[in-house]
Amino acid sequence: MADSYPSAVPPVAEIDRLTRRFGDKVALDELSLVVPRGGVFGLIGGNGAGKTTLLRHLLGLLRAESGSVRVFGLDPVEQPVGVLGRVGYLSEERDLPNWMRVQELMRYTQAFYPNWDAKYAEELREAFDLDPRVRVRNLSRGQRARAGLLVALAHRPELLVLDEPSSGLDPVVRRDILGAIIRTIADEGRTVLFSSHLLDEVERVADRVAIIHSGRILLTAGMDEIKDTHRRLTLRFASPVSQPPSLVGMLACRGGGHEWSYVCSGQPLQLRRAAEAIGATIVDEAALSLDEIFVSRVSV
Repeated sequence: MADSYPSAVPPVAEIDRLTRRFGDKVALDELSLVVPRGGVFGLIGGNGAGKTTLLRHLLGLLRAESGSVRVFGLDPVEQPVGVLGRVGYLSEERDLPNWMRVQELMRYTQAFYPNWDAKYAEELREAFDLDPRVRVRNLSRGQRARAGLLVALAHRPELLVLDEPSSGLDPVVRRDILGAIIRTIADEGRTVLFSSHLLDEVERVADRVAIIHSGRILLTAGMDEIKDTHRRLTLRFASPVSQPPSLVGMLACRGGGHEWSYVCSGQPLQLRRAAEAIGATIVDEAALSLDEIFVSRVSV
């Protein structure tokens, strides 16, 4: 699906035909993507799809082998000062200095960000129930994630990059804290870019989604558009068929005899006309979850 996102505001990030190899493995294959300013952008893909590699290029941690990467219109490798001070980042590894106490971690991180909001940082520490005297090494996995979120958020970044942000967080914390933080950032006009394998979480909070598979973007569009243009249609044929006739926009199909279930991409009217064209009657139509859409797309 082509991404048509009209906006007079320059995007936060633009990736153009980015390629990256690790040995014989192609991690990113001429990947192009635009991340518009404002809102929550979800990046979804299986293990090894290229999500973390893409995020590391946006942060200037990897140099493009070919193609280009721009964040706020700047090359994050060549102009890190102009980029990183405006970005908050939480990695899946939660690579925080183990020897520091929580309060020392806050003071240490503050030194790197002129826009650090000490009052907001303290509010986050209390909301995340983090003891300022406890050393990072003694924090639980969930507490480390909260501490990482705190230092990523406290300077009120224009772009918040989260790599598997729910790793180590129990369902209640994910729902009540992470969701609230993401929406708060987005509602302030900032941008959140996060990758996650928890597609129900992405579906709940993301405004826009990109599906990455084998280093390529398969689809990128607004969440509402994606949900509106993917349907499961149950078609009945007057006579039994051994193989389902091809349907415009078909992504997957199963069934037998008179009745077949199609997973399709397209506008509702277009799909109804396509069903009529192959001599079928639609007997049931259902919306798909993001998880079902993802599976149908990567299985094609």
